[in-house]
Amino acid sequence: MNTRQFKWVGTAVAIFIGGAILLALFSQHAYFLERVDQQEVGVRFRRGSIFEIVGPGVYSDVALYASIKRVSTEAVSFSVEDPEVITLDRQRVGLKVSGDAFRPGIEKADLLRQLWSSYETIYLSDDALRARVTDLALQAMKSCVGDRTFDENVIGTSRDALRSCVDDRLSALATNLGLEIKNVAVPNIIISPEVQASLDAITKSRLDTELAQQDAIKAKEQAAADQAREEGAVRVQLARQQEEVRQKTVLAELERQQLEAQRAVIEAEKANALLAAQKDLEINRVQAEAALAAARAALAQELVLAEVYASSPTYAYLKALLTNAQALSETDKIIFTQEGTTPTIVVPGPGILPTVDTGAQGVVVPAEGGER
Repeated sequence: MNTRQFKWVGTAVAIFIGGAILLALFSQHAYFLERVDQQEVGVRFRRGSIFEIVGPGVYSDVALYASIKRVSTEAVSFSVEDPEVITLDRQRVGLKVSGDAFRPGIEKADLLRQLWSSYETIYLSDDALRARVTDLALQAMKSCVGDRTFDENVIGTSRDALRSCVDDRLSALATNLGLEIKNVAVPNIIISPEVQASLDAITKSRLDTELAQQDAIKAKEQAAADQAREEGAVRVQLARQQEEVRQKTVLAELERQQLEAQRAVIEAEKANALLAAQKDLEINRVQAEAALAAARAALAQELVLAEVYASSPTYAYLKALLTNAQALSETDKIIFTQEGTTPTIVVPGPGILPTVDTGAQGVVVPAEGGER
């Protein structure tokens, strides 16, 4: 290698080393086109302190010790299990708690700036965050379980109260770190085999007791049902009898009303008949009076004559003679007998002459054309 070539090689090496030195020095004071994603917050630094906290975007800067760090705002899931926690009544239970932890977002830029120097590692590392939240969750679990009895931690809806307690206390502890805890759940409560066996025995005893109580209640209800059925049958029978009595009463009342109506009709008919009889009697009386008046009117002349005859016997005798004379015709026969005798007259027939027996002697009545 000649001197010229050696000079070129030395120059190239010097340029490379100088560029590397300049790049190393310049990289501490500038960055270009650094992207902050949607689920991130950018923390920009100058001279070793926070210059600005920014949201999603692309950023560049040239300054003394300029840099940018990204803080993820995505949920960091955690799951914590404690196999043995002592309850208030000194029972051992295991507990598992899960949830999500969130770092401060752009809306909490001031809080992030304030706490950055203390919890930078937690804000930048998911593992560090998960480890710290795990410790806080264990503390919250022991606190909540220890304040409650076994039944209050395990039985029924008590788990909801336990979950709320863990959520509240864990959130209170995480707030000091600028973290937000959400979606806390207690998916499982672990019970030791000894406790499980005791619970099974207690449960069986309780079930046996409840079964006996249910049998007693069932028998009591069956007896009550039988009694109610018998009482119902009696009530039905009484109701039927009462209904029969009521119907008979109604029927008797209807018959009484019918009899009263019939009696009213009969009385009305009698009243009408009596009224008709009274009217007929009145009519007959009026008719009789009218007939009497008519008869008196018709006999008025005879009555006057009778009074005249009574007052004048001679005139009455004369009138009788005249009447008798007017009553005789030329062919009449006159028979004179003694006063106080009754004549016997023989009616003529074939071969029999008419004869009058006056009691003294028979008198033969001559044939027509003879003397009288």
